[in-house]
Amino acid sequence: MPTIAPIKTVDDLRKTLRPGQRELADWDGGPLAVSAVPGAGKSTGMAVAATIAIARHQLHARRQLIVVTFTRSAAANIKAKIKQNLKDLGVPQQGFQVYTLHGLGWAIARTHLELTELNNESVLVTPTQNNRLIRTCVEQWIATNPQLYQRLLEGRQFDGEETERLRRQSVLRTEVLPELASTTIREAKSSGLFPADLRRLADEMTDDYSVLAIAAGLYELYQEQLRRRNWMDYDEMILAALRVLDDLTVRHYWQTQVFAVFEDEAQDSSPLQTRLLEILAADPDDPSNLAKQNLVRVGDPNQAINSTFTPADPIFFREFCDRCRKQRRLATMTQAGRSTRTVMEAANFVLQWANAAKLTGNEEPFRHQLIQPVGAKDPQPNPPVEGQGLELYTPDDTYQTVELIGQRAIALFKKYPEATAAVLVRENRQGQFVARELYRWYGEALNLYEVGGLERQSHVPAEMLTLLQFCDRPHSPDYLKSALSTLVERKLIPAQDLNALTSFPEQFLYPGPLDPPQDEPVQQARRFCISLLQARLELPAYQLIPFFAYTLRYEQNELATADKLSDRISQQMQGENTLSAMISVLNDIVGSERFEPVNADDNDQRYTQPGQLTIITMHKAKGLDWDYVFLPFLHDSFIPGRFRIPPQGQFLGDFTLSEIARAQIRAYLHQQPTFLDTPAAWERAQNLKTAEEFRLLYVAMTRAKRLLWMSAASQAPFTWNKPENVDDRKPSPVFLVLQEQFPSSVIP
Repeated sequence: MPTIAPIKTVDDLRKTLRPGQRELADWDGGPLAVSAVPGAGKSTGMAVAATIAIARHQLHARRQLIVVTFTRSAAANIKAKIKQNLKDLGVPQQGFQVYTLHGLGWAIARTHLELTELNNESVLVTPTQNNRLIRTCVEQWIATNPQLYQRLLEGRQFDGEETERLRRQSVLRTEVLPELASTTIREAKSSGLFPADLRRLADEMTDDYSVLAIAAGLYELYQEQLRRRNWMDYDEMILAALRVLDDLTVRHYWQTQVFAVFEDEAQDSSPLQTRLLEILAADPDDPSNLAKQNLVRVGDPNQAINSTFTPADPIFFREFCDRCRKQRRLATMTQAGRSTRTVMEAANFVLQWANAAKLTGNEEPFRHQLIQPVGAKDPQPNPPVEGQGLELYTPDDTYQTVELIGQRAIALFKKYPEATAAVLVRENRQGQFVARELYRWYGEALNLYEVGGLERQSHVPAEMLTLLQFCDRPHSPDYLKSALSTLVERKLIPAQDLNALTSFPEQFLYPGPLDPPQDEPVQQARRFCISLLQARLELPAYQLIPFFAYTLRYEQNELATADKLSDRISQQMQGENTLSAMISVLNDIVGSERFEPVNADDNDQRYTQPGQLTIITMHKAKGLDWDYVFLPFLHDSFIPGRFRIPPQGQFLGDFTLSEIARAQIRAYLHQQPTFLDTPAAWERAQNLKTAEEFRLLYVAMTRAKRLLWMSAASQAPFTWNKPENVDDRKPSPVFLVLQEQFPSSVIP
């Protein structure tokens, strides 16, 4: 690799950049959009551009550059780079601040809390607390909206039978309405919409259930509960900052303090967050003049992979890029040194094919920008190819898939002991299967690190609480269902309609001679529950958690985490060795979310250790890269996949209420025709999901440096809850066209 001369001047720093990065570094005021490809060095370019801006404009504590990014780790990384660059230039390490978006919002809000609806006692609601809050709101909504609730209960084809009524009540209370509330509150709130806005939109719709009206009611109750408990969520931080900036005097103060705003990962911003950045970046003397807005936004709309479960949507960054292009203020970073040319060609082909295939309706999954190799003298040249560079396999089944991955990984590590490698999966259950089978096949011959395994350890306190609550109140339908759900997730009992079992807990747990006979899956579930209740009677309370840990068949690290949890509870109970005391302590632990699993570590470097085969989801792999990347299980049921309608909720129709509401809200936000009927909204939701799945695959492919290994087995499970039940599965259409386009990469 070519050596880089020591940095002494701004020009020396600029010379380290490649095309695209240089346009960013040459920014001298006004709006600028930078659309970058994977591996183009967005963060490095932004750090250099920020350094040059600080040095050129002699920024200081009262006139600062604000740098904003998506995660705390990314913020720490950019901050360290800027400081080092300033040190190399001999410039004081000041004149800038680095924030996450929510951190910036809270920094503004807390300076004038009197202008917000918050106070010094306001606390951030944890995810666990938020889930409980949602459930409370659902119960309140049901009590105050009997007519709308009755319409949901009736659904379609309801004959009034009492058992079916109870089953539907359970589905609505514990699944459908909580999901609708979580989705629509997050979607609407982060977009600046309030309950009244949803009610107004609901008046324009003609769906059978008045979905947005229900969502508006849940949203109102949620906001009321937040205020009553003096809690705030992440969106409340941004809203509070905007309320502060509504005061013209305060707004002018902040605008004079902020020289410019640089945003990284701009494709992941919500409309509300974007509005905050635009206000801060405005010229204090001419705030309405967009041409004087010192706002630099860097991102890759083709790596927007969070929009199906967060309000982020690539359309907003695309619109900013189009607006800047018309003003000749759009720069592109198309050169990338991360991957070999073969990997880039495969990723470019997928991008072009997905846009042309029209599998997403009017949605275009990608912005047309192709990855290009770097120049010959680039300090980060494209790496050499390993093997074919792209290898396409069609194993007989998923078991042979794992066998082939292990064989290839062992050979690669034998040849290159310091190399990095990863298996990228669509969901954690696939990762669990891969880890288990690799260990079964190859034992200690492979250094495995399953990321999902560590994450499961963090769920140990919640699982223990669930089982203890069931043992304390076994006739509670909610506690029984939670316990059964845990057993299903741990694959200890077969997946089944749990709502049917929990409608009559006594009949399920202790069936009488006149009750209908239970089938085998129900009997298995009952036997597990009875064993838990028997342990409650026969064991002292302090032995229940170790017993539950073995019952759930915890692995070594999970058992260690359970032991640590048990010791922590014993210390906090202060001699009161009762089940109710344990539940009280465990409730506090789960609610505060301050319990760390054994071996927990938030450093992303643990995912890319040399000689280690990391098993990780595609979503979590974003921002990382490895020498060799394995992408198994590329079937059409996952990529592009379709929304799965849970069987227990199909009495409402062939759709889910949460996705209907999301599609309606997004159509309004995107200034597109709103969907007056349910089928059109459902089709729109499907298209959005398909587009995102293509982008997710693109992100996964571009994590590979030297070798991209892809496979679609002839047989695979219908559901990864039961990975042993394989049958014929169709390959993803992307995999099929890759085989046609790159025939030399097909491995027989």
